[in-house]
Amino acid sequence: MDWIYANQNHSTITNEKNGVVFLTFPKLVKAGVKHGFSTRMGGVSSGYLGTMNLSFTRGDDPKKVYENFRRIADAIGFCQDDLVLSSQVHDTKIRMVTAKDRGDGILRETVPGIDSLVTDEKNVPLYTSYADCVPLLFYDPEHKVIAMAHSGWRGTVAKTGAKMVHFMQEKYGSIPSQMIAAIGPSICRSCYEVSEDVAEEFRRQFTKEEISLFLDDKGDGKYQLDLWKANELILKEAGITEDNLDITDLCTCCNSDKLFSHRASHGKRGNLGCFMCLDDEK
Repeated sequence: MDWIYANQNHSTITNEKNGVVFLTFPKLVKAGVKHGFSTRMGGVSSGYLGTMNLSFTRGDDPKKVYENFRRIADAIGFCQDDLVLSSQVHDTKIRMVTAKDRGDGILRETVPGIDSLVTDEKNVPLYTSYADCVPLLFYDPEHKVIAMAHSGWRGTVAKTGAKMVHFMQEKYGSIPSQMIAAIGPSICRSCYEVSEDVAEEFRRQFTKEEISLFLDDKGDGKYQLDLWKANELILKEAGITEDNLDITDLCTCCNSDKLFSHRASHGKRGNLGCFMCLDDEK
């Protein structure tokens, strides 16, 4: 696969099954966690939604979207009708998901205003959607808990990744230093220009030393923002260790022919999906 890599840390694995291409992360693979991040390849949608659009709200034929979900579910290894979908609003609300919630978002409406999902129940696949924002994945191997958080710049400013770590501590007894996490494909520092108002939001929540690591002042009220580095700092401060953290090397904007990118397409795009599921072996 001819990817454009933002770096060479080899933290994103390309997989293919029956023409469906999806991405996984080494530390989660090693831990035996069923998961995947979709690409644009292997679906049935057409035009700017081609081909693996995983959103019912982007103007696509619902039958095609459902077929796309069926194909990616088959490739990763779960039943599409068991999925629990998020309904994201760039907030930090967390939903605890159980078996009774299977089908929310794909067979019926799901709970609105949720950017983060967590479960400790088997065979309950979770889904969050993306097109430049940062997917954060979590696994507690001791208590067998999986979680995902959608973190755009607003979620990153609000430190949604740390909120998920603390939530898992409180609700499941998770120990951060034992957790495995991944920062998935999203827009990279070189592609993500932001304005003064966004930069000011980060200044309110991070120290000067931290800001210098992920925000470059270009002058004239323009900045380059590194959401990967910002989320890395957030997760490490919350107790995730470097040895247990994968950080992607793939930018959605640089690879907009293979990954949906809101910025590259000026909003004319489909959605990527991130999936996690505890199977019977976990």
